[in-house]
Amino acid sequence: MKHLFIKFSWLPLLFLFLACSEDYVDEDGKGTITGKVVAAETNAPLAHVKIETSPSSTTVFTDDKGNFSLDDIKKGEYSVKAELKGYTTAFKGATVYEGKSSAVVFELATAKGNQQPPATPILVTPKDNEVLKATAVTFIWTSPDKDKSKQEYTLTLKNDANTKVETFTAIKDTLFTYKDLQLGVKYFWQITADDHVNTSVKSDMGNFSVYNAPKNNRYFYTKKINDNLVIFSADEEGNEFQLTDENYNCFRPRKNETANKIAYFQSNGTALDIYTMDTDGSNPKKVTTTVKPNGFNLNEITYSWPANSNQIYFANFDKLYAINSNGQGLQQIYQAPNGAFISEVDVNLEQQRIALKTNNAMGYQVHLFCINLQGEVLFSILKDAPGATSGLHLSSSGTKILYAYDVEGAENRNYRRINSKLFVFDSVSKQTTEISTEIEGGTNDLEPRFSPNEAYVIFTNTSNDDRSARHIYVKELNTVLKTRAVKFRNAMMPDWN
Repeated sequence: MKHLFIKFSWLPLLFLFLACSEDYVDEDGKGTITGKVVAAETNAPLAHVKIETSPSSTTVFTDDKGNFSLDDIKKGEYSVKAELKGYTTAFKGATVYEGKSSAVVFELATAKGNQQPPATPILVTPKDNEVLKATAVTFIWTSPDKDKSKQEYTLTLKNDANTKVETFTAIKDTLFTYKDLQLGVKYFWQITADDHVNTSVKSDMGNFSVYNAPKNNRYFYTKKINDNLVIFSADEEGNEFQLTDENYNCFRPRKNETANKIAYFQSNGTALDIYTMDTDGSNPKKVTTTVKPNGFNLNEITYSWPANSNQIYFANFDKLYAINSNGQGLQQIYQAPNGAFISEVDVNLEQQRIALKTNNAMGYQVHLFCINLQGEVLFSILKDAPGATSGLHLSSSGTKILYAYDVEGAENRNYRRINSKLFVFDSVSKQTTEISTEIEGGTNDLEPRFSPNEAYVIFTNTSNDDRSARHIYVKELNTVLKTRAVKFRNAMMPDWN
């Protein structure tokens, strides 16, 4: 009996051993593999990545957040593969345990061999051999690529005037505006497309030229383009040519016949300088340095560059200066009495006369008068007059002075004129003659200049609302006929040589 007891006592132990071992060796146990796929360069999640295992199991794809899950995978050792077009295929090892989840993370690098290189950009404008009539240009090109989101462009710009090469990088769009072209220069441009994966691709080389304005134009004036004043010239037929860049604020041109150059104001918003340039807009040079033109209103002050003179005359508050056109030889030649501001000046050296306009800090209490080169007052035209004036021009004989004056005598902080008309004062007869007989009601005549033969005047007319467009008119003197006619629209500050 003892022997039988021992024999049967092993049975429970055998069943216990088999029960404990079954959990370890059963091939039917299952688990889960979860994971995430991101781009190696940016760590951004990648969607639609194909996920497979070896040994083979269910194939799945990542969601919009780059996540995936392989469920009901038999436990064991697996190699997990992540595959997406345009990226290098990656493999990760994973061990699956029954009822447990194993996690893997893939960082896929961009595959150069799988991403198509960018297509060659096609230049659109400016067209080859085109001649531009402006100093600004918008370059436009196209790209045949359907997916341009990863592309950037580089614009390379060269010219035949110097060895300067300008490069503009990281352009996201297929256009680029450039505002500093030079007159009379030929340019060459090229676009490079780069996807930061493949070798960059260059377009053909394009070329264009910027026109040269004629040097013998007789009309010069100012137009407003966007927020800046820009100087133009025009021929007898009215064909106009832009001389200064619309990226700068340039105005009030005056031509010197002897030097065959133009002087003008250039402002940066807070300070004013005098520049000169050739009559075609080339070779701009700054004249003033430490002492600059200044007064009660930078838009209302003037200067003078008399014929047969190398000196330009300008005012700085109550002082009148002369400076050589090369920027040297600055000298003070007159100071207004009682601290009055000198706002306008016109000089006739042949007749040894200087016409001046002075006013108070508001631009009013006007005094128009002439002095000789020694500073002695020769005669007065207006004395402590109410209201505003603009434009002051001596005749070639020095005996007549052309000017504009607001006969309403209005005075306000905006320097708005209500009824400004043109007058000619004859210093011999002491007579003043109004020449705005044809003026339209509610408008102002401003900024008059004699024509070269002094048979006409050229001037600006605008509504007295101080907001409307300005136009340049021409009127014949010494006639009873109505001769007032528009010469240039949306223009002001004329000069006629």
